Amino acid sequence: MIRADCNDTIAAVATSIGEAGIGIVRISGKDALSIADKLFISRNKQKPSQVKTHTMHYGWIIDAVSAGKEIIDEVILTVMRSPRSYTKEDIVEINCHGGIIALRSVLDVVLASGARLAQPGEFTQRAFLNGRIDLAQAEAVLDIIRAKTDSALKISLAQLKGDLSKQISSIRRVILDVLSALEANIDFPDEEISPANLKGLVQHLKNTEQKLQGILQASGYGRILREGVNVVICGRPNVGKSSLLNSILRQERAIVTPVAGTTRDTIEETINIKGIPIKIVDTAGIIEPRDLVEKKAVLRAKESMRLADLVILVFDGSKKLTADDRELIKRLNKKTVLALVNKIDLKQKIEKGKIVEIFDRIVSVSAKKNKNIRLLEDAIFDLICKARLVHPEPALVTNLRHIERLKGVQKFIARAANSLDNALSFEFIAQDLKDALMYLDEIVGRRFSEDLLDKIFSEFCIGK
Repeated sequence: MIRADCNDTIAAVATSIGEAGIGIVRISGKDALSIADKLFISRNKQKPSQVKTHTMHYGWIIDAVSAGKEIIDEVILTVMRSPRSYTKEDIVEINCHGGIIALRSVLDVVLASGARLAQPGEFTQRAFLNGRIDLAQAEAVLDIIRAKTDSALKISLAQLKGDLSKQISSIRRVILDVLSALEANIDFPDEEISPANLKGLVQHLKNTEQKLQGILQASGYGRILREGVNVVICGRPNVGKSSLLNSILRQERAIVTPVAGTTRDTIEETINIKGIPIKIVDTAGIIEPRDLVEKKAVLRAKESMRLADLVILVFDGSKKLTADDRELIKRLNKKTVLALVNKIDLKQKIEKGKIVEIFDRIVSVSAKKNKNIRLLEDAIFDLICKARLVHPEPALVTNLRHIERLKGVQKFIARAANSLDNALSFEFIAQDLKDALMYLDEIVGRRFSEDLLDKIFSEFCIGK
């Protein structure tokens, strides 16, 4: 049994806990309707088990186990009968008032009437186990919930719709066709594959390998859309790092003063630049620390720089390069760096030519006057994404698990094509193709383990 007894009727709050106009308690399983019959009093006296599927009904939830059958909340109850529901089981959704007490009270009486509290992701897991969606589509549900930009949401919706699964099926059919031809020859060696047909099989595998190569090339961009990137603002004290953060965010997020060393800790915010979720981190100025607090602030700044996908190194354009500037340039020689000259609203003294010699991309801005911030955003996007932008594939792969499996498929297909081209034993080639099929099946869940399902669905919230 996977994680929990799938014969149980489960229930959970399916909306965020907190003050809201509406909150939903979801019930799924064979006893969903009978539990609702005990708890729900309809205005027209109909029981949930008597109504048509996909209908909504006004009434009240009562505490069926108490002697007085006290009214818990005024609700709208929705009935969705199997198999036309999210889990392909009978589902009842109770739309009650969204306050935390109302939601918990309704859930408590549902649990007291025979339902079990759902585990994280158990509704979606049942949708997968009952065949409504495959495993790749199930993972897309979580991506939709976590999407930070419109672009990430669009990709996740395409995967939920089945775009990736269709690609997998297409690749799988090619492998099966080639494998069937090879195994027929293994079983009946007298019926040899003609040279022309053999050449055709090799070409089918090579075309599929190229298709996989295109999907994997696009996956770098897909991963960025799904997970975002870390961009760290660094520089010596008082070059305008916090002003730059405020300017990018279009709000006063960081405290700005003329006093050097005002920022004593990292400040993190997420923004959307051309559909890419960007985590911007403002760091303390890199200086020789004067006290324990500054020492810890500098250590955090250095750690943020080490983990960054992109570092924005800020220089004060109104002053000449200092020893601290040069030390930071030296420290960042192995990172992707965008050099930024700030304070162009003041008289310029910086030796920009010396910076040009080191960095390919330099942007000049005035954070205080909000000048050239759009140019900065364009530069951030180009440095992070431009090299990863390729011809769009029908399905953009964003999930690391899928990417690793597809790399394995590509390896096995390339090896099989090469072996077939060199007239090696069909038995070994057939095994490579079977291994490729196994990896494809793991992506969509034709083949899975309990540990894999535990790992995937434990990341979901309870109620989804």
